[in-house]
Amino acid sequence: MPKKTYSKTGRACRVTFTLPGDVSAQTVALCGEFNDWDRGSHLMIRRKNGSFSVTISLPAGRQYRYRYLLDNAQWTNDPTADGAVPNPFGDEDSLIHL
Repeated sequence: MPKKTYSKTGRACRVTFTLPGDVSAQTVALCGEFNDWDRGSHLMIRRKNGSFSVTISLPAGRQYRYRYLLDNAQWTNDPTADGAVPNPFGDEDSLIHL
């Protein structure tokens, strides 16, 4: 599950998204409603253990759809997401509740 750290006011949340190291990819991008699905906005960093992660701040009090883009070619969902919802492309998007 993405790690959530709420601000003292509760109006914002720092979220760390992590994808395990067993993913066979050279690059991973976090894409979602919060960045208009921009493939270049939130590139994830490969950690020493092989996992990928990125931390972003988001307004709290809503939910967001998101997915991971592997090597700019293959979409994958977050197996630890708060949920999943159908998307208009016949697949599903991961969902995070803040």
